[in-house]
Amino acid sequence: MNSKWTILEQKMREVGIQTLIITDPKHVYYLTGFLSNPHERFLGAVFSMGKQPFLLVPELDEENARASADIAEVVTHSDTDNPYEVLKKNLKSSVGTIGFEKDHMSVARFEQLQDSLSFARYLDVGPWLRQLRNRKSPEEIEKIRHAANLIEQVLQDTLPRAAIGVTENELVAEIEYLIRKVGAEGPAFDSMVLTGKKTALPHGVPGSQAIASGDLLMFDIGLYAGGYASDITRTYAVGHLDEPLQRIYNTVRAANEAAIQAIKPGVSYASIDKAARDVIADAGYGPYFIHRLGHGLGIDVHEFPSVHGENELLLEEGNVFTVEPGIYVPGLGGVRIEDDVAVTASGVEVLTTLPKELTYL
Repeated sequence: MNSKWTILEQKMREVGIQTLIITDPKHVYYLTGFLSNPHERFLGAVFSMGKQPFLLVPELDEENARASADIAEVVTHSDTDNPYEVLKKNLKSSVGTIGFEKDHMSVARFEQLQDSLSFARYLDVGPWLRQLRNRKSPEEIEKIRHAANLIEQVLQDTLPRAAIGVTENELVAEIEYLIRKVGAEGPAFDSMVLTGKKTALPHGVPGSQAIASGDLLMFDIGLYAGGYASDITRTYAVGHLDEPLQRIYNTVRAANEAAIQAIKPGVSYASIDKAARDVIADAGYGPYFIHRLGHGLGIDVHEFPSVHGENELLLEEGNVFTVEPGIYVPGLGGVRIEDDVAVTASGVEVLTTLPKELTYL
């Protein structure tokens, strides 16, 4: 039996769940190896206590499911079927208490499940899955490392296009073309390229602004490869950079490195955030670091846990997350430097490898 299924069955037994229905496509992939976007159609991995699980998929996905899923039994429904009645027909035991992911369960889907299965009690299994996903296997870390390598290749291939007069949107178009060209499944999020004073916007929107001499140029980009995400930010200088912007850059770089040096099993996420925040505060920029240090990374580009100053959860080997301190001064500009990191038995491995020294384009 798949080791993840064993953990799920143990948890089901502990809390009294008889039937577990996983419907988030990312969780279906995590548990079964079948990666799909069913759109509005029903997709579910179904686990019943003491029984073999089955996968319920749209008929048009049957061939892919049988080829890639770890689950031996694949059940299909057509576009004219009621998938909830197909689900009921294929359950191998009484429903009892049902478990599902509340944050992925719409009211409409809940009502349809209730009408078909008539369960009396339900429990949210989303927190279990977040905890299970928080410790990545070596195979998962290798997939994230590969995704990081690909996005770095994309950025390196884009930089020669980053010339004075080129717009943010033109660079975004180049990046998203190259993401497909290197063999990735697609961007992990909307690619962000900002220049000049717009770099002071942590979530700025690329537009028609052109690169000018003396600008900062920020890239926050990522991609999916093999079902796993990467997420990297690098900030560059175009032509001569004024001393205040150089100082901001060097402070952010020092904060990034201080946080990475603090990473090891047994320390808290809060302490890592503090390591970076102290560097920025000591340099006089404390009010301009206005977001958390980072976030979990895996089959979602933003996943559990949130790396911030109130998170006292302790790091464990296999945790993967981002380290992305930033300083954003309105009317002047901003710098963010982001790496993807994995906690090892003795410390940390930085999965992103591009240089962090201030680079002039």
